[in-house]
Amino acid sequence: MVKAIFFDIDGTLISFKTQTMPESTKNAIKQLHKTGMKLFIATGRHFSAIQSILNVEFDGYITLNGCYCLQGTENVIFKKSIHRDDISHFIDYLENEWSFPCLFVEEHSLSVNYIDGEMKFLMDLLKEDTLPHHSPGYYRDKELFQLTAFFKDDMSEEIMSRLPNSTYMRWYPTFADIICKGIDKGVGIDKICEYYGFSASETMAFGDGGNDIAMLQHAGIGIAMGNANDVVKQAADYVTDSVDDDGILNALKHFEILP
Repeated sequence: MVKAIFFDIDGTLISFKTQTMPESTKNAIKQLHKTGMKLFIATGRHFSAIQSILNVEFDGYITLNGCYCLQGTENVIFKKSIHRDDISHFIDYLENEWSFPCLFVEEHSLSVNYIDGEMKFLMDLLKEDTLPHHSPGYYRDKELFQLTAFFKDDMSEEIMSRLPNSTYMRWYPTFADIICKGIDKGVGIDKICEYYGFSASETMAFGDGGNDIAMLQHAGIGIAMGNANDVVKQAADYVTDSVDDDGILNALKHFEILP
């Protein structure tokens, strides 16, 4: 029996094409609440970049790819920051080898080293009109929970070799979320389950990006959106329609969660 459902945001709840949530998804979430189902967000976003785009209620939030988990909107039940040595190595790389735009995520704030066209695209996705600017050295002594860095796949091995205590994942091709090694959305599911007293086998999860793979594999039922790539689909138990074609509602009907 499914007791809780976890939803990624971008490409799952929110369409990349329209930047909005389909009406069928909004209505499905409202119907799920009436059944008593527990509903959670599981995203790479910071909590501050969630509320402005979601106009429906959720019971809790897995944010920053599992590094920061909340019951409700204020009760922090788990948090894990990036190792200090890795932060120092990352800053050294930006200062001395290759400078690229990066979103630096602290517990309660977002800021950047600089803004170019690619960073502006991310800011538009996050509905952030302006963000503070700081030079990389500013962050050397900061507690950081995530680095959203603009490097492509062909640079991943070189950059991550400098960060032995970290891992990375992508939910869009042009940037990667760097977080503490050993953390992912699947870990976030466990933290929520521990708090509420149910098991991962009693959960369902929806996702479309590379950062959703661990979650889809860990949930009792992992559902990939039709707009996901083949690697994500292969990790899922079921592939539904795209976010723009009522994928969430159709999967809920398929599994008889909703009539």
